Amino acid sequence: MKLGVYNAILHDRPLAEALTVIRDLGLTGIEINSGGFLPPVHIEQIDEIIASKKAVADYLAIFDGTGVEIAGLNCNGNPLHPVTEIGDKHAEDIRRSIRAAAALGQTRVVTMSGLPAGEPGGTRPNWIVNAWNSAALDVIDYQFDVAVEFWQGIDQLARDSGVKVALELHPQNVVFNPATIRRLVEQGGLTNIGVELDASHLFWQQMDPVAVIRDLGPLVFHAAAKDVRVNPAAAINGVLDNSFRRLGADEPRTNLGGDEWANEWPKNSAWDFVALGKGHSTAYWTEFLRALYEVDPGMVVNIEHEDVSLGRIEGLEIAASVLKDADAARESQTAAAH
Repeated sequence: MKLGVYNAILHDRPLAEALTVIRDLGLTGIEINSGGFLPPVHIEQIDEIIASKKAVADYLAIFDGTGVEIAGLNCNGNPLHPVTEIGDKHAEDIRRSIRAAAALGQTRVVTMSGLPAGEPGGTRPNWIVNAWNSAALDVIDYQFDVAVEFWQGIDQLARDSGVKVALELHPQNVVFNPATIRRLVEQGGLTNIGVELDASHLFWQQMDPVAVIRDLGPLVFHAAAKDVRVNPAAAINGVLDNSFRRLGADEPRTNLGGDEWANEWPKNSAWDFVALGKGHSTAYWTEFLRALYEVDPGMVVNIEHEDVSLGRIEGLEIAASVLKDADAARESQTAAAH
């Protein structure tokens, strides 16, 4: 298996320094953000890479001798956003990422399925959490019609480019669990669209990532290693608690496109993203890797660090230690079984 890091946590330093960090962690891959919610800090020359073999060679030369190679491109965003300033940009970022991946000899682009408004002419994405009433199903049917039309076009581009697009199973998206990825793929007749298995969003939905991997099988194209701790507050407010605080224009905040911004996390949170091992044991992550290995022995698994209680490097060090130990245990158990 191939173990690496999703590079967003290392956007505070140049690419060459980020590669040194990853090498020193004993990992061999870097998943590079190429647009969407975040700017392409480590691949700003993406248009040149698409257009020029020399630009490709110059970019790949940065990796020579580092012991670290590109392990996919990532452009998580909302390509179905009804505000065209956001949706059109994120959609084009996906297309550019597919073309850049093909130019770089990569076969995986990670993104999200997106979420449109609930009806024609709507201006806000509308995620139906519990479709107990018929009108809610009408909304979902409309949203899938929008999603299918978009993803059929992306699927064709991906197929023509020799790339597979891995959708993160992420709430506030049309696709967020096995049932919804299957509906998208089957309704659209898609061949090159599958799943990036990020365990974290499955944990807080009370799903078992290992069971999900085995359920989806070959639809799993790529994986992310990120943990979640469910807190005591979940017993009171549940995992759908919406006690977020809107950040003001005078406060540090992350732009998500147009005039949309990330909010401050709830103070007494029902759950938190944590470094690997702080929510689930190394033994669990061994089973996670074993399930991925059963799908594809060459599966790429990249750490995503969002534990705000830890520094950038500190969190990566903890996660890398757990992930490497889990993979060593998986290898040992696999060898013993044969």
